Amino acid sequence: MAKKFDVQVNNAWCKGCSLCVHICPKKVLELDEVRGKSVVARPDECIGCRQCENICPDMAITVKEKGEEKDV
Repeated sequence: MAKKFDVQVNNAWCKGCSLCVHICPKKVLELDEVRGKSVVARPDECIGCRQCENICPDMAITVKEKGEEKDV
């Protein structure tokens, strides 16, 4: 069974540089045309490579495996 991942974008930190959009091999992210910020357009396509998370200069993207415990 394939693992599932949860991708989150902190819009307060995202500056809309689109690096994440271009690096994602599955095109999970795209820029919102109205706000110009990254949004998760196809969450079920995420393979958990974390390239978007690693390339983001503002640390605005978090990728977690679904079912991972959250920090309390």
